[in-house]
Amino acid sequence: MEQSVEQKLKALWTLQSIHTKIDKIRQVRGELPIEVADLEDEIAGLDTRIEKIRTDLDDLEDSIVNRRNMIKDAQAAIKKYEGQLNEVKNNREYDAISKEIEIQGLEIQVCEKRIREAEFEIKNKTELYDSTQKSLEYSKGELDVKKQELETITGETQKEEDALLDKAANAETNIEDRLLKVYNKLRGTFRNGLAVVSIERDSCSGCYNKIPPQLQSEIRQRKKIIICEHCGRIIVDEGIVFEEEHA
Repeated sequence: MEQSVEQKLKALWTLQSIHTKIDKIRQVRGELPIEVADLEDEIAGLDTRIEKIRTDLDDLEDSIVNRRNMIKDAQAAIKKYEGQLNEVKNNREYDAISKEIEIQGLEIQVCEKRIREAEFEIKNKTELYDSTQKSLEYSKGELDVKKQELETITGETQKEEDALLDKAANAETNIEDRLLKVYNKLRGTFRNGLAVVSIERDSCSGCYNKIPPQLQSEIRQRKKIIICEHCGRIIVDEGIVFEEEHA
């Protein structure tokens, strides 16, 4: 059976009234769900950073071990070359072996420099690791507190919200699909979720702009769906609001 415009307006206002109650319940939770999600993301990021620092520290320790082994090899080579110097038969062999000793000496200097650099980097990364670990522990503590707050508030309001969500789902069945799409689009447009508003003090209760007397009269006749010329919300008259509140 085709609904009258008045029935459509009443159905829209009923749905808006239910959604407004749900919105108020969620406002009580405030920014807590977002704060919890942000903290969880932050903790995941800190965990990743700590793991990366650990890997870097392991690599630096390995590089120091490798460099020290290279120094030992170079020292052994120098010892071997110095032994060969006693057996050289001419200047060319002497120069060649001396050059090898010099190269090994330079290799030792380079390795010692790289070890100092690695040790300096280990010091910096260890400090970064400690500060990141402290940040992680602090964020985990904050998360525990926020989660507890959220669980407490949710526990107090969840039953009421679930009942209202069921009620809203039932109310939606009384609204034709095309109109419901318009309603949902409007709800998503405005931060306060008000898609359907009423006349209050000769103004739109959504944007508070004055409604011309002639337009007010048309709204009260309930012969067609009228939107606010300023904000685009659907407007109902005070009578529909009163009927809903005293139903």
